Amino acid sequence: MELRPFAVATDAAIVAGWPAGADEVALWCGLRDFPVAAPVVAGWQLDEDVRGLALVEGERLLGYGEVWCDEEEDEAELARIIVPPGARGRGIGRRLVRDLAGLALRVGYTEIFMRVHPRNAAALRCYRAAGFRPVEPALAAEWNAPQPVGYVWLRHAGE
Repeated sequence: MELRPFAVATDAAIVAGWPAGADEVALWCGLRDFPVAAPVVAGWQLDEDVRGLALVEGERLLGYGEVWCDEEEDEAELARIIVPPGARGRGIGRRLVRDLAGLALRVGYTEIFMRVHPRNAAALRCYRAAGFRPVEPALAAEWNAPQPVGYVWLRHAGE
């Protein structure tokens, strides 16, 4: 398995089709619309601070995630992590998160964060297994103040 840049023309429709329902969409990317439209996923790639990446095995797309680069704060955030339903529960999400964090570290970010919907227990287990730990409660409260949800904020533990 390896990471490659997200190919909008071929990957956006595939990734948009992975969520099984509106609740999964909300937990994944915070949207309310189901199904997610391929142009929405493609549009995420337009932000110059977002690096969309695909985890592939040969030609098979096994995961999608983003590294949000914040040059001003000298930190990165991993976001919109998803694995197709048939590939879940096999460690692919953990591999994807580790690879995304590794990429962020290689390009020079020493602080790497994630925010997770508090009802997304499977994602929380995955991210903890990939080396992320909760941030201090006061910091989480500060970051959650402007958010629509009280996210669980995680920091890469540098393992």
